[in-house]
Amino acid sequence: MSHPHSAILLSDAQAHLDQLTKPLGSLGDLEAVAAQIAVLQQTLEIRISHPQALVFAADHGAADAGVSAYPKAVTAQMVLNYLNGGAAINVLAAVNDFTLSVVDAGVDGDFPAHPLLIDAKIARGTQNYLVHPAMTPAQYEQALAHAETIVEQAHARGSNTLLLGEMGIGNTACSALLMHYLTGYDLSLCVGRGTGLDDDGLARKLSLLETAKARRATPQDPATLMCEYGGFEIAMLSGAILAAARRHMLVLIDGFSVSTAAAFAFTINPSARDCVLFTHCSAERGHRLLLEHLKVKPLLDLGMRLGEGSGAGVALPLVRAAAAMFTRMATFASAGVSEKI
Repeated sequence: MSHPHSAILLSDAQAHLDQLTKPLGSLGDLEAVAAQIAVLQQTLEIRISHPQALVFAADHGAADAGVSAYPKAVTAQMVLNYLNGGAAINVLAAVNDFTLSVVDAGVDGDFPAHPLLIDAKIARGTQNYLVHPAMTPAQYEQALAHAETIVEQAHARGSNTLLLGEMGIGNTACSALLMHYLTGYDLSLCVGRGTGLDDDGLARKLSLLETAKARRATPQDPATLMCEYGGFEIAMLSGAILAAARRHMLVLIDGFSVSTAAAFAFTINPSARDCVLFTHCSAERGHRLLLEHLKVKPLLDLGMRLGEGSGAGVALPLVRAAAAMFTRMATFASAGVSEKI
């Protein structure tokens, strides 16, 4: 590089990778990860600093109609589980050394003040989108504003990497509706079993979502789509991705609902894709199709479908490894190793 402040292009990052003491391309997908981070951070001295997990939690009015195998009360119960340290994401935060915060974006419950809790409650859940728009335009704007503040605070604390997760009974249903409108895929291809619906439950979920779809004409812009069928946690997730992109922060995307929020964010700012890594392909039916639509290859495919940022938490060590090898491996020249003839 001719100057420390010159733009780091993908070709520069690839040239650096090709000089490292390894056969060309032998680190596979980890090389693409490292190169993406170099371009995002505009440096060959890439680093993962103070990674911050944000689990956005909210309830959905449509959950009462039977779109989930679990009652709506589970959202608040799981938030308490996070605050008490008992969930998978708590374990992963401890084992893989990242900070966890749980954002109450709109849970139908009240919580005591807690070091892990960020109170950004807009309302006690969305309206039932089977009969009403899920949220008002003002609530949608409020969600984006909350996300901006939360990401800015994480950035100010020195974080350059976010792990995004969600918790909300019924949110795979609203995500399926959003995916349908964002991709044009038939709704039946977007609807999955969520937290474990049986065949009858899956058929009921699809029928209810067809009813919601028939309630109004196709929304013609992203804001209207989110207001009609979204969730407060999905809206805040999309806002967090947009806020992170403005700060050149790396964003590790979890499963189906967070990926849907990402797809939504890309309709507002396509360049936000540059800051995003899709960490895994979940077992939720629509997720693989959504990733194919976005033309992205996830880092992992473990059959996970937990949510709460767990896939991002599992993938973080791989991202750290990619960055470390990019910056710490010797080059052929510095190691005195002969290159390929």
